[in-house]
Amino acid sequence: MSDNQSWNSSGSEEDLEPREDYGHPVGVVEFSGVLSKWTNYIHGWQDRWVVLKNNTLSYYKSQDETEYGCRGSLCLSKAVITPHEFDECRLDISVNDSVWYLRAQDPERRNRWIEFIELHRADSGYGSESSLRRHGSMLSLTSATSGYSATSTSSFKKGHSLREKLAEMETFRDILCRQVDTLQKYFDSCADVSKDELQRDKIVEDDEDDFPNTRTDGEFLHNNNGSKEKLFQSLNPKGIDFKGEAITFKATTAGILATLSHCIDLMVKREDSWQKRLDKEMEKRRRIEEGYKSALNELKKKSHFGGPDYEEGPNSLINEDEFFDAVEAALDRQDKIEEQSQAEKTRTERSTPPPPEDIYSTSGTHRFNDKVEEMVQNHMTYSLQDVGGDANWQLVVEEGEMKVYRREVEENGIVLDPLKATHSVKGVTGHEVCHYFWDTAYRNDWETTIENFNLVERLSDNAAIIYQTHKRVWPASQRDVLYLSAMRKILANNENDPDTWLVCNFSVDHDEAQPSSRCVRAKINIGMICQTLVSPPEGDKEISRDNILCRITYVANVNPGGWAPASVLRAVAKREYPKFLKRFTSYVQEKTAGKPILF
Repeated sequence: MSDNQSWNSSGSEEDLEPREDYGHPVGVVEFSGVLSKWTNYIHGWQDRWVVLKNNTLSYYKSQDETEYGCRGSLCLSKAVITPHEFDECRLDISVNDSVWYLRAQDPERRNRWIEFIELHRADSGYGSESSLRRHGSMLSLTSATSGYSATSTSSFKKGHSLREKLAEMETFRDILCRQVDTLQKYFDSCADVSKDELQRDKIVEDDEDDFPNTRTDGEFLHNNNGSKEKLFQSLNPKGIDFKGEAITFKATTAGILATLSHCIDLMVKREDSWQKRLDKEMEKRRRIEEGYKSALNELKKKSHFGGPDYEEGPNSLINEDEFFDAVEAALDRQDKIEEQSQAEKTRTERSTPPPPEDIYSTSGTHRFNDKVEEMVQNHMTYSLQDVGGDANWQLVVEEGEMKVYRREVEENGIVLDPLKATHSVKGVTGHEVCHYFWDTAYRNDWETTIENFNLVERLSDNAAIIYQTHKRVWPASQRDVLYLSAMRKILANNENDPDTWLVCNFSVDHDEAQPSSRCVRAKINIGMICQTLVSPPEGDKEISRDNILCRITYVANVNPGGWAPASVLRAVAKREYPKFLKRFTSYVQEKTAGKPILF
């Protein structure tokens, strides 16, 4: 086989085309700009300066910090760019386990970014048809080499005799080629002898047997034997042993046929073994491909863990069961942490006496007077009504003296269920319960869901505007609340009826506590309504805590401010409200034990 034939068997016409350096994009301009990048669930979306250059996407905290080096980069050669299904400004870029969630300012800019990214990817040569054609022969050579090197050592040992026979075939081929060249030279010499000269020599042999004749070349033909000898010398000037060459040629071809037969026998014997190996490898490949497709489908269904697609919302990828399990697990962890902290914490005694009762008889003088009076009257009118009748209250929890009711209400897919709880607590008064519920100095002692809070504005001695953020329960977003809290004493119309102490908390707006993107602003309307019942002591004994009972009515109307599964919200409310009431009333009993009664 000639060199040209060898090249043609492995090459292609494309291999002759001029090659260029495809290591870097040629003719694709650098592209940069501001994109919002998802950082984590605490900081959410943050603006970053993003640069697209040389098929690499890099980001910096700002444009001014580009000289200090990038904070991260992705090679786009094997990246998967996915425009978001619902958010028209968002695109996700993933490389293996790394995922970047990016948002442009508008859909048009997002499309420009996608266009430039695809332009860089195409210019880099990855996956293009021209690239495959250019490197086709090299790929095939590499594949052949890889397949050969992947063979196990044991298979080399088994194939030793076959390789020996193939080596013999190479030797036979060389011998055969040399023999063919020799025979070809002999045939060429025969062709050079003139037919006229052969005829003339034949006449000389027949008519002038014993008479010598002189030839043109000066040679003499004396007899038949001498004539034949001279003729063969002229036909075979180099002394080639034609008979020997023919015998050798025959032996060589016989050896080739024998070796081929041996090779065929070896391959037939090993065919079953190779077929079994092939079947096994094909089955293994099928299982791997199925596993890969399954993992890819799961990856498409779920985004990177902790990403924005796991946030609450109507397009969340978490189903209701997973959402509930995650919320319940987070609440359990918070409960354990709170139990440990309560066991280790020594509560500081606060000797500040409560303000005199008369300051709670009116709303005071501030700009929210009318709103406070309205909320107080609504609670006194509606919150103390019986749960029977047409109100549609459903009893969801009953534990001893405590009962919790709920009415199912939804608006635009958001759960707004009002909750109402009744409870009776011995040894405390309504004034004491409302005092510890309203005074922010004691808030952290009994409230476990608050991350931090601060007093925004003190309106009067019995009213204040408070801002507080609640601990995040993943995957739900973090909530904050801005509300006005007012404490009032409502005198009874009948001297036989007990006075009523009330704390109402309801959402308001304030310039110093505007909503932020970090938290979802919830809206609340909560009332803690308490009445003290006193049983007369025996004889001339003074009234003690054994003679008093506080009857509590707690109502809560909460708008979570965002979408979450209805079943999850209701399950969490059913779990958390009874725990809150028991924890808070136990705290009040602990704080008032051994102290003078505050009526």
